[in-house]
Amino acid sequence: MIGLIIRRFFQLVLLLIGISFIVFMSMYLAPGDPASVIGGPTASESDIAAIREDLGLNKPVLVQYFDYMKNVVQGNLGYSFQTNQSVSDAIFTRFPNTLNLAIASMVVAVILGVSAGIISAIKQNSWFDISSTTVALAGISIPNFWLGTMLILLFSVTLGWFPVGGLNAPFYTIEGMKQLILPAITLGTASAAMIARMSRSTMLEVIRADYIRTAKAKGVKQKTVIWVHALRNAMIPVITVIGMNFGALLGGTIITEQVFAINGVGRLMIDAIAARDFPMVQGTVLLVAALFVVVNLIVDIIYSVIDPRISYD
Repeated sequence: MIGLIIRRFFQLVLLLIGISFIVFMSMYLAPGDPASVIGGPTASESDIAAIREDLGLNKPVLVQYFDYMKNVVQGNLGYSFQTNQSVSDAIFTRFPNTLNLAIASMVVAVILGVSAGIISAIKQNSWFDISSTTVALAGISIPNFWLGTMLILLFSVTLGWFPVGGLNAPFYTIEGMKQLILPAITLGTASAAMIARMSRSTMLEVIRADYIRTAKAKGVKQKTVIWVHALRNAMIPVITVIGMNFGALLGGTIITEQVFAINGVGRLMIDAIAARDFPMVQGTVLLVAALFVVVNLIVDIIYSVIDPRISYD
């Protein structure tokens, strides 16, 4: 396990270097000039030139990249071109909102997805199985922005049960939970659908295995067969889907944050891209990439806990 963690650490370093280079070059090649955006429409040519000089944008692109990476190695993600705020401070001020939203969405996805998948497998071809399969297909197909808007219109505007948007109360308070419910459902629906389909298929495969038939022949209770013998083995592929979806949720909250006016990392990234704010874009992308690798490492560790036969030596 220690060897796995060390290998993943070096993979993380190489991955972040590669991603940082791709993102830096993409921002450099994209149309538009950060100095012109910062200077505004009234800035003169001399003003724009001074801004470029001050930010180091007049240097060759590779020199700019290596200067940036030198600062990153020292723990300095730079300062925003737009606000002159520390990138680290800006990210970690908004990151709790994104993390809370991703966790709440994954809780919704796991509870709905695993429950629906297991029941559908046990009651294969029943009305519940057909209904849940149809709902899962719809959940994958419905766009987040449409679902979020419909939930706001129904539960916030019409019924007045939940706030229209924002996420400014602690998540452990009643108000904070109310603010999280609609965004979590919006973001977690697609993940719940994928988890449900995977849970159903893996559970169907497991309950047809020889050792399950043997347990039933010995007179073991149905609940014990399902929840003790079958579920543990069926969950291994499901955990893969859960881990991948959680990593995607951490970096894929952009649309949901826009719809519900949540000040998270997703909105910060969108604003930074629009303003051609190189340091802020780089910082947010590096954070999301690092978190994705860490989540996958945690999934690998959970594998070995659930199934001791799995070895990474």
